Amino acid sequence: MRLIVVGCEYAGKTTLVNNLQTWGKDTNFHFHMDDHFTIPDSRHLNEDEQERMWNLGPVVKERFQRFQIYYHIHILQNYENVLITGCHIEEAVFGPRYYKSRGMLQDYGRKFEADIPKDTTIVHLTARPEVIIERMKAAPRKYQLMQENEIEEVCALFDKEVGRSWLRKNVKIDTSDLNEGEVVDACLKALKPHMTERDLLLMSQIG
Repeated sequence: MRLIVVGCEYAGKTTLVNNLQTWGKDTNFHFHMDDHFTIPDSRHLNEDEQERMWNLGPVVKERFQRFQIYYHIHILQNYENVLITGCHIEEAVFGPRYYKSRGMLQDYGRKFEADIPKDTTIVHLTARPEVIIERMKAAPRKYQLMQENEIEEVCALFDKEVGRSWLRKNVKIDTSDLNEGEVVDACLKALKPHMTERDLLLMSQIG
């Protein structure tokens, strides 16, 4: 099962991939997981490193993002079970808007997708604006990108980029009224029609 989980900040991407990884350890799916596409990377960098990454110039940020996207294409190619958060879809939305870079050139994301395994599924998470605002206030982030007045526009941009993708396997889940466990259940249910024969075989072995 190869998944790219995308969506605006506070839609629940990190929570979902963490819970899917836990679910995978308890079943037959042992995921390679990468959740560090949003600048600055808060997963692997300490506070000082995050600050320095935040202050990098736009050209360096753009180059760095392209390098890591290319790297993760090989992750998708080399592992049968992969959880990636953001990737080229997020860069197309966040890059030109928040990193003051050009982002990907016109249809550059499609060039990446030409090398991504065709069984890769995009999981698009969303939530109602008022729910996103509640989550923002409950857990403010030092390097938060999106502001309250930008939520609807950013969500629309994710809709646009997912719609333009050459990866035709995709699901959309509204997390507004779901708890963590319900989001996982909704995700697995939505993914089932897109699963490979190998995925379905592994699922059938889950007791």
